[in-house]
Amino acid sequence: MFHAAAGATRIVRADLEPVVLRASALARLGNDPFFQVLAPLFPAIRGTTLVRPVDRAVRGRVREAPPPTAGGLLAAGEPPKDGPRPSRIPAMQPFTTLRGVAAPFPAINVDTDKIIPARHLKTIKRTGLGVALFEALRFDDQGRERPDFVLNQERYRHARVLIAGENFGCGSSREHAPWALLDYGIRCVIAPSFADIFYNNAFKNGMLLITLPKEEVELLAKEAESAADPTFEVDLERQEIRRPTGNAPIRFDIDPFRKHCLLNGLDEVGLTMEKVDRIAGFEARRRREMPWLEPTRG
Repeated sequence: MFHAAAGATRIVRADLEPVVLRASALARLGNDPFFQVLAPLFPAIRGTTLVRPVDRAVRGRVREAPPPTAGGLLAAGEPPKDGPRPSRIPAMQPFTTLRGVAAPFPAINVDTDKIIPARHLKTIKRTGLGVALFEALRFDDQGRERPDFVLNQERYRHARVLIAGENFGCGSSREHAPWALLDYGIRCVIAPSFADIFYNNAFKNGMLLITLPKEEVELLAKEAESAADPTFEVDLERQEIRRPTGNAPIRFDIDPFRKHCLLNGLDEVGLTMEKVDRIAGFEARRRREMPWLEPTRG
């Protein structure tokens, strides 16, 4: 295997990599004088394409993810309408308005190991993790439900919103934490603060995290406890939380780019595919100007 620069690139067959990844890498390397001069001198390079190393999960998402379904994510405890859950989660679902039960969970410094224990991290599938969400808190050593835990209480069992304490999602950077929350049915977490890596992972997987002053979070938690029906409505477009008590909605701030991605259901792959026409144009120009990069056939 030929390396154009130590540890920087690797050579793979063009017909084994998605167009998007080839275009992204070649856009950076196509004007490299070292690359242009050296490549024609090595016959082994002809018929191959340079790409940067990419995460296997990203490649698998590009190739294998099924199209989005109209029904979106299942709520916790809701039986699948069309058979078993898919082995891979569909492309990110748009988040516009979420109406659902909010569960008060005011514990502080809830780390990702509490959200999803490390023994469940062997899988790279995004489904099936909801049953292990808050496992040590929800179940005892014999696997029986702990009746005092909020999500085991009947009124909160199907919560779509979690009202949490400070520094939610601290600890290790496991992406399985937002996967587990989503698989359970929770798409929004409200807290005074979040750990940075968890915060980024959640948004990239279609979750809305809302940061509010501690006093407002405590107020919402009390309303979720006292209301006869603890159903809240989170309106992303208007950036407000409508409360079950009928009191004035609470406003929240969100980065405009994150808001755009959530409203339109755009993860990083989706953002790339918005530029598919430009990528196709680049590929056509590359074939004309650098035909020796094309894979050999036969």
